[in-house]
Amino acid sequence: MKSLVVRKMELGPIGTNAYLLWEEEGREAVLVDAPPGCAEAVEPLLDSHGLVLREIWLTHGHWDHMIGAADLAGEGVEVLGHREDRILFEQPAVMANFAMPGLDFKPIGISRWIEEGDELELWGRRVAILHCPGHCPGNVVFWMEEERICFVGDVIFAGSVGRADLPGGDFSLLERSIREKIYNLPSETALLPGHGPETSVSAELRNNPFVRP
Repeated sequence: MKSLVVRKMELGPIGTNAYLLWEEEGREAVLVDAPPGCAEAVEPLLDSHGLVLREIWLTHGHWDHMIGAADLAGEGVEVLGHREDRILFEQPAVMANFAMPGLDFKPIGISRWIEEGDELELWGRRVAILHCPGHCPGNVVFWMEEERICFVGDVIFAGSVGRADLPGGDFSLLERSIREKIYNLPSETALLPGHGPETSVSAELRNNPFVRP
């Protein structure tokens, strides 16, 4: 199996992390989250490495993670998201009151709804879907056990957790998601969040002040 490349990009007006995945010497790519204007960063990367974007995996429906998807989701690009965030994907303007001014709230059609227990296949690698609500109803994480990485969106950050004071947020649910899902991953698992630096399960078990084990 060829090595997996994970290219982190901090994009959009509030520094949202997007991750472009491909295999060394491969020809296809997958994008995890699509911040506003992400096409300007993603398309040159695809061109320079001779890649074709095949899928966009959306961790959740908040504007800073999804309104750039419409600029990349052309023919042959499958877009994945959780049904609990359907209104945010299809009617993103409902988020205007808690978004940056001047944004173009382009809706995105989800071509594949994913849920807890689903598994994806990424060039021979198993990707497990865990539903982790609390920050918003449809937040999912993408866990690649063999690679020891988990893309967690805004569930948890290095030394912090996602906001639960936005519409659809619920701190008690977020706390449960972190304790029952994130903290139960293997301790060496790298957590790749929607904002800020990479962390790990072991680091958050030791140091996160918001949700204790």
